Amino acid sequence: MCTYITNTADMRGSGLANGEWFRLDQAVVYFDHPQDAPVDHALCIDFRPAGGPPDMRAAVELDAESARALARTILDLLDQDEVRVLTAPAG
Repeated sequence: MCTYITNTADMRGSGLANGEWFRLDQAVVYFDHPQDAPVDHALCIDFRPAGGPPDMRAAVELDAESARALARTILDLLDQDEVRVLTAPAG
């Protein structure tokens, strides 16, 4: 069963694919049949540059448990006092 649920997020960063760095402007996130991961369904994330060719992307496919663990790990890290100081808006 396909969900066809797709979300996008604008972002600012860099990605590495095929040995070359490129600018990341968007993440496309969906839950569907993966291309390579050995699971029936996966959370798939394509990190892409704005206006870049479709094959210019850094792709990730994670089972649901791994995706949840990654999300918790990212949020936990960003909530650390040392990181908050470095990412606080200037004012």
